[in-house]
Amino acid sequence: MSKISDYSKGNVISTTLRGAAFPVPAAVYVALGTSDITGANVTANEVQVAAFPAYVREDAAAGAAIATGWTANSGGVSSNAKVITFPANNGAGPVTVTSIGLYDAATGGNLLYDAMLTTPKTLQIGDVLSFAIGTLTVTIA
Repeated sequence: MSKISDYSKGNVISTTLRGAAFPVPAAVYVALGTSDITGANVTANEVQVAAFPAYVREDAAAGAAIATGWTANSGGVSSNAKVITFPANNGAGPVTVTSIGLYDAATGGNLLYDAMLTTPKTLQIGDVLSFAIGTLTVTIA
């Protein structure tokens, strides 16, 4: 995974070159996209509750401290340290997930990173999407 968002790029520049404090999120939420969310944060491409009423962004730390949701930095790489499970698709039909976004809020908020899935996943009615530990990787090169 991972393209750094426009929001995060701006914060890195402001912090490292202008001395501004880097905003630290209280939590990091994983969002699903039906198309590329893009670094510009195209929220219209996030899964919509009209198609998947039970859909919510999932807290990578599952309500614990933010640091417990992600592994420590190792050469500019971090990955999810907990299983991330979304509710079952309870919509009227299938929903195809093609991308992931990491946000600093359960709704709205700022996109931190985004990426396309290697293989899109079509969730039939009743299907649950889950990401095993270490499968979502953020790399800053």
